[in-house]
Amino acid sequence: MIEELISANWVPLLVLLFALAGLAGFLAGLLGIGGGLVLVPGLFFIFNALGYTTDNIMHLAVGTALATIIFTSASSARAHWKRGSVRFDLIKRIGIGMVIGVGVGTYIASNVTGLWLTVFFAVTLIILAGLMMINPEKFSLFKDVPKNPWPSFTGVGIGIVSTLMGIGGAALNVPFMTLSNVPIHKAVGSASAMGLLIAIPGAMGFFIIGQGNTTGLPPFSFGYINFLALAIIIPVTVFFAPLGVATAHRFSTQVLRRVFSVFMVIIAAKMVYEVFRTAA
Repeated sequence: MIEELISANWVPLLVLLFALAGLAGFLAGLLGIGGGLVLVPGLFFIFNALGYTTDNIMHLAVGTALATIIFTSASSARAHWKRGSVRFDLIKRIGIGMVIGVGVGTYIASNVTGLWLTVFFAVTLIILAGLMMINPEKFSLFKDVPKNPWPSFTGVGIGIVSTLMGIGGAALNVPFMTLSNVPIHKAVGSASAMGLLIAIPGAMGFFIIGQGNTTGLPPFSFGYINFLALAIIIPVTVFFAPLGVATAHRFSTQVLRRVFSVFMVIIAAKMVYEVFRTAA
């Protein structure tokens, strides 16, 4: 650890982490997206650019993103709860399956390479970009959320995918609930609370499975969580999120979401290129 601290390129690392945190917070406020969709690829590129090219870098990016979501989801859920936008019946019906899915996702992550995890993230990111092109309020498949066990089964899938991607699950939970005729504000509020059911066990899982695998990782990496990035990202995202919210009121949110969707596809393609270039 001492050698890593001495050799670390501190100025670029800190500058890039602050810039990434500001971007993640701004986009979260602007588009209502979870930070993981920005933080995971951002951390992946930052660590690789600074020479940390070990196979576990993607695991570190995912684990760190999950840890940040604990704080952002808690803050968001509290705000939505005060407005009466959290449906606890949905959290119970979907959340049980999500927790199981987190366990399965963590187990999968502990047994796959960084290359596989990166490709999975990139492919799923492209799919989510397609979902962002759609206005969820214009579609519904059910009159209400189906009775169990279907919400629990859906929760398992959402938990697995969200854990492997380092996201809070809103990108999947909100479309599922709106397709089930849940009003968008209730869907977003409930999804923000469900993020805790993914982030807390997910972060704990990545911390545990990363024990003994920190060789070649950036300074202050314990398990698959980088606490330096965590300490910077949490306050900076909170500061920049209101700026994104203010900007959102000046433009068409749907147009901005479509532009960001294209950006997501480009990022996904770049990640796949980088991982295969490094592997070669």
